[in-house]
Amino acid sequence: MEIISSSGREDVAIVYIARTEDGGLIEFVEALQPPLPRRDKWVLIISTMFGCPIKCLICDAHSVYQGKLSKEQMLDQIDYLIAKRFGSGPIPVRKFKIQFARMGEPALNEAVLDVLKELPTRYPGQAIIPVLSTIAPLGTETFFQELLDIKNASYGDGRFQLQFSIHSSDERVRDRLIPVRKWTFKQIADYGERLIKGNDRKVTLNFALAENIPVNPKIIRDYFDPDRFFIKLTPVNPTHSALKNNIVSSINPWENTEQPDFIDKLKEYGYDVLLSIGEPEENLIGSNCGQFIQKHLNENLVIKDAYTYSVNSV
Repeated sequence: MEIISSSGREDVAIVYIARTEDGGLIEFVEALQPPLPRRDKWVLIISTMFGCPIKCLICDAHSVYQGKLSKEQMLDQIDYLIAKRFGSGPIPVRKFKIQFARMGEPALNEAVLDVLKELPTRYPGQAIIPVLSTIAPLGTETFFQELLDIKNASYGDGRFQLQFSIHSSDERVRDRLIPVRKWTFKQIADYGERLIKGNDRKVTLNFALAENIPVNPKIIRDYFDPDRFFIKLTPVNPTHSALKNNIVSSINPWENTEQPDFIDKLKEYGYDVLLSIGEPEENLIGSNCGQFIQKHLNENLVIKDAYTYSVNSV
């Protein structure tokens, strides 16, 4: 793997664009959570595919799709970032997360499971927390069964995090935002019942909040047990796809936005709720979820408050 360019800030996030040995281009990210230093929290966000076949209306990564990454190509991204920061020595990070969330739908790539199985022996003694973010495509039941087995064998005591990208409590609206066949709310709820044991982290339901996109606490409670599911609310990040599809975030990360009124109702139902706005600077870098620097470089559009950092050749 050859790093060909990068964009970002050492104290926030850096996006790397790399060419694999077969000529494909990928992106991956390392990020901090200011004001926390790297020794307290370090997040790697890797790609699982060359682009993405899922054409989510708010994501730029689907502008290309050229197949799945191999286990070795995913591990190359992790190895590069660890070697850059810590050489061959120990990784002195208290909370070390590896997110399978930059480019691609991880549940459509069986090699993701091989990566998860190898991480504990590749980096022994390091309490890595894998984070798998998925839309739960239909037909991936075998993947999720093996994922459950791997979690139980290697990532107990809260060292695994699963996130389902939902975005709306209305399944018809969800189908418009994520226009592929996927698990129903009941299937997701049933899987959460099987996954969570003991001190496991709750399964995250992510809603990127957009104007005129319904989020109904009662419907959520009808399906999802608050003892097993956690609610994460985020802005719709500024992407070319969101702009093209007239999807406007109902949260402005640059302002002190008031909490949506339904948060109190979710808490009444017993949910833990996080309004996760993050660092607005990540939008300018292009490191946030749904952003894809290669897409931006091929467009002539300017997006307000996004993709303003220069991309520097290495």
